Amino acid sequence: MLWVVGLVRINGLRSLSKMTNFDFIMTVAMGSLVAGAAQATKWSTVAQVAAAMAGLFLFQHVVARLRKNSDAFETAIQNEPILLMKNGEICEKALEITRVARSDLIAKLREANVLDFAKVQAVVLETTGDVSVLHGDDLDPVLIQNIRDKTGD
Repeated sequence: MLWVVGLVRINGLRSLSKMTNFDFIMTVAMGSLVAGAAQATKWSTVAQVAAAMAGLFLFQHVVARLRKNSDAFETAIQNEPILLMKNGEICEKALEITRVARSDLIAKLREANVLDFAKVQAVVLETTGDVSVLHGDDLDPVLIQNIRDKTGD
């Protein structure tokens, strides 16, 4: 565990975040490696796991740099978020494309304390699988930039 803490300190706060689908996969892989190290009976196995962890962190660091510096790379590895709801209207086509059940969307609206569909400006299925519910009186257009909008189809 100290090795993981050290790697996180070196690599930075985003190491085990869930900001992108790649970060999520990294977090799951690290959990698997920690479990493997905990069950290891030989020091050589622990060393292999430690090297794999360091390799994952290095790979994550390289990918993050490439994403930051290359729009083409970003587009190639990152899914686009998609609007599930816009201006109080559910986008049935987006639900179908993303395989999100209407009941799951309604549950997310309840979690976000939505009391009135008309106040929902947008619901976004993020690249990580999280659902963002934007509700209130006004929506800054910047918040929905670079999001696939299937409400017009």
